[in-house]
Amino acid sequence: MTESTAARKPRRSAGSKAAGTTGTKAAGTTGTKAAGTTGSKAGTDAKRTTGTKRTTSTTRTAAKKGSETELVQLLTPEGERVGTAANSAYAEYASYVADITPDELRGLYRDMVLTRRFDAEATALQRQGELGLWASLLGQEAAQIGSGRATREDDYVFPTYREHGVAWCRGVDPTNLLGMFRGVNNGGWDPNTNNFHLYTIVIGSQALHATGYAMGVAKDGADSGVIAYFGDGASSQGDVSEAFNFAAVYNAPVVFFCQNNQWAISESNEKQTRVPLYQRAQGFGFPGVRVDGNDVLASLAVTRWALDRARRGEGPALIEAYTYRMGAHTTSDDPSRYRHDDERAAWEAKDPILRLRRFLESANHADEGFFAELEAESEALGKRVREVVRAMPDPDRFAIFEHAYADGHALVDEERAQFAAYQASFADAEGV
Repeated sequence: MTESTAARKPRRSAGSKAAGTTGTKAAGTTGTKAAGTTGSKAGTDAKRTTGTKRTTSTTRTAAKKGSETELVQLLTPEGERVGTAANSAYAEYASYVADITPDELRGLYRDMVLTRRFDAEATALQRQGELGLWASLLGQEAAQIGSGRATREDDYVFPTYREHGVAWCRGVDPTNLLGMFRGVNNGGWDPNTNNFHLYTIVIGSQALHATGYAMGVAKDGADSGVIAYFGDGASSQGDVSEAFNFAAVYNAPVVFFCQNNQWAISESNEKQTRVPLYQRAQGFGFPGVRVDGNDVLASLAVTRWALDRARRGEGPALIEAYTYRMGAHTTSDDPSRYRHDDERAAWEAKDPILRLRRFLESANHADEGFFAELEAESEALGKRVREVVRAMPDPDRFAIFEHAYADGHALVDEERAQFAAYQASFADAEGV
């Protein structure tokens, strides 16, 4: 039975290695210079204090760099490593993945492949009537796996409803994500077990939740970080701006991770903002960085950098992962009505999985045996997901009417009766 990497092994304690591949050091852990590991307490010398204005030279430099950097990229679509030279504009970020091993690179690739396979199976199950809805992450695997592997066990993650890859990195069994979309629970995992909050459907509200949690972390004197995920559309919500302001004023150790997949359902970036999203951070007084969201190495490196500075008490940062939603917003959406096929084709050439595979092959870090074994593991995962979902109970269709009002309501009673008649009509049709 295939499980998420972290689910197969005990959760790591501070200073230990995270699982990224079976029997190997996991991507995004020990051996790299980086905020993603717990070997050294970076926050010891710079104790965090909420309510204190902290404007260090590092913060000023990072803010300047964030405003001038257009796109941090360490792995091109052709699979070539770039940005590693000492005189490169991205050398500081590249240093966070300078010592990444072939095992860790294969781990990142495995994470993305299995996450995509799970996502494809969930989409198919929705089309077959097993799920009520599904929000696909197709095309956004690098942004999620890279940032997810940058987190430490004691960091806390606030997702939206599309962070299936981050959930994988946090050790949440993929099948636990499906209960809510089938309508049989409100989330199938305990957030405190994996420091991974339940999915948030209300757009943008999790940015405030993350900020408040981060303020509590700072008051507790912990050296852990918090990361909040949201999309480009959510960046237009007032909740996100309020979170930015609170985080800046109270120097909260939170990273805002915006997956800019180019479309807020059917609204393009051009209709959402007049400036690149990462530049919004400047107005609130903290650094913003745009990273190539289809580059798993860059996503890993920049998130490590941001979490590292947050843990040191240098406050929030905004990461804009510039990526693309290859599929529909959700399975109830039809993207062919508002975008062209040639746009998707252009982004398919930047596919995050193909990009890393090209690098693995060119660097002789993986052979055909590795890819064949992973393909078999992928199919086993898909089979397990199908079996688990089909074994789930059917949702109670009438539960929606039960708690609308404490003492009942005539209109709700009328709607319940209408719905019952509608459901009965299907039984009548079957009996004809």
